[in-house]
Amino acid sequence: MFFRTNQFQYNAKPERPDPVYAKKLQEVLGGQWGEISVMMTYLFQGWNCRAPQKYRDMILDIGTEEIAHVEMLATMIARLLETSPVEAREDAAKNSAIGAVMGGSRLEDVLVAGMNPQDAIVSGAGATPTDSVGYPWTSRYTIASGNLLADFRFNVTAESQGRLQVTRLYEMTDDPGIRDMLSFLIARDTMHQNQWIAAIQELEADGLGATPVPDTFPQEREMSEVAYQFWNCSEGTESAEGRWAEGSSPDGNGEFQYLAAPKPLGETVTELGQVDPRLHGTPKQPLPPQSS
Repeated sequence: MFFRTNQFQYNAKPERPDPVYAKKLQEVLGGQWGEISVMMTYLFQGWNCRAPQKYRDMILDIGTEEIAHVEMLATMIARLLETSPVEAREDAAKNSAIGAVMGGSRLEDVLVAGMNPQDAIVSGAGATPTDSVGYPWTSRYTIASGNLLADFRFNVTAESQGRLQVTRLYEMTDDPGIRDMLSFLIARDTMHQNQWIAAIQELEADGLGATPVPDTFPQEREMSEVAYQFWNCSEGTESAEGRWAEGSSPDGNGEFQYLAAPKPLGETVTELGQVDPRLHGTPKQPLPPQSS
């Protein structure tokens, strides 16, 4: 059961409306690395969790927190889309790219200049579950595999990408209200990156996961001779200087080997065979003439 309190987790009020910035902010709401994505990812990871209760509870704590982040961003976007000063709208309309798209400086064009037209046409000056170019959020951004170590590693990536985008957005505005909210979100991303790294370490200490993932697959079934080889598959040899090129592997099960000129291990490329003629593809050779 979920309950909502009538108070934001943190402030979500800009100093002034800004429809152009509202469009940018949509990215960290409905983009691939936005708050809807991490909210749904964490909730499904938690609901599907069969590990000890401390992990399930932790995942659902952060998943529920992310619901509040979605509400804050949606509210901020809606407030940014409220009636903005005439000067700001006119300045946006003067932008050559915007003018080319919006078709001049008629009043109706000025009102939506620089913003997503759907903000006015579809949502009535409200947020939408889309990214900054209007691409709809998709559940394919949700990662919940049932293997917590694999998922937690993804979660570090998600929080890193999300924090990167929010810090870029912070630099794109001087509105103190927006920066105040973004500062809060950036700080929470700092916590969440550290949280998932700590959770990874605890999973490994609890014996519930190890490198390589999944650690439950017997490594003797792998082709062991290539399991710890680094292949130099591009021009340049600087990659030989990295930790991944020599020494013990992090999992402790092998020694890295650097191959400066790896050789193909597969068969010589041959022609493909013929497919079922009922698929009506192009045949390997001309078909015999059909009898009338």
